[in-house]
Amino acid sequence: MDLKLRGRVALVTGAWRGTGRGIAHVLAREGAAVWVHGFERDAAERVAGELRAAGGDAEAVAGDLLCEAGSLAIAERVHGHSGRLDVLVNNYGVAEGPGWLDGGDADWLLSYQKNVLSGVRLVRHFLPGMRERRFGRVIFVSTIGATRPQAALPHYYAAKSALANMSVSLAQEAAGCGITVNCVSPGLIATDEVVESFLRRGAERGWGTTWEEVEPHAARSFFDAPSGFVGTPEDVGQLVAFLASELARYVNGATLRIDGGASGCVS
Repeated sequence: MDLKLRGRVALVTGAWRGTGRGIAHVLAREGAAVWVHGFERDAAERVAGELRAAGGDAEAVAGDLLCEAGSLAIAERVHGHSGRLDVLVNNYGVAEGPGWLDGGDADWLLSYQKNVLSGVRLVRHFLPGMRERRFGRVIFVSTIGATRPQAALPHYYAAKSALANMSVSLAQEAAGCGITVNCVSPGLIATDEVVESFLRRGAERGWGTTWEEVEPHAARSFFDAPSGFVGTPEDVGQLVAFLASELARYVNGATLRIDGGASGCVS
């Protein structure tokens, strides 16, 4: 299926590693010109180089999303080089923080800076241009933990849950302008860090020493996914690429889980 992304310009935040890197790879394969964001240019350039080596169109952009100056620098670089942005993928986020009774207000505020305001700032910079051109895609990357939280990481789960709410609100703000706003909520994803962690557990528990041996145990005992396997960053990228396309023009204000069925809930 041709997603008709050739000629579109996309920015993926936090794309120097993990899920963001997978999203960037898929968008580039589908023909989009991809801006790979990182806090350090060298890290972003490594992934942009991977995309170019595979035949894609990619540029690196560095900037601190936790402040207005850094976000503005990103927007100015993209606008100055590409002249516009069609697809904004607010992927950057950090799963960290103390427990409920540890830390203080600063920990909650920092989590919202990283997981919420980092995307809000870029929306403010790029939405006006999307409105003017009457086309745009804004995609927030959340987590199924936003609707299935645990006691640990309350700061992170609370911040990520805001993204689904924001997607509905922003879709209404951008109504009638050819812009859609959606939220993607991944479950357990086989990033390099996740694979490395489970390989250590697998060796300790006798599951095996390769990902092929360990993966079914991880999917069943840790995440209880009916799919029987753990999704990849590229699996998330495929969903994001569809939402970024004109084929998804009627999907708007939605939160879509991609977790192999692990959530086990209706809404």
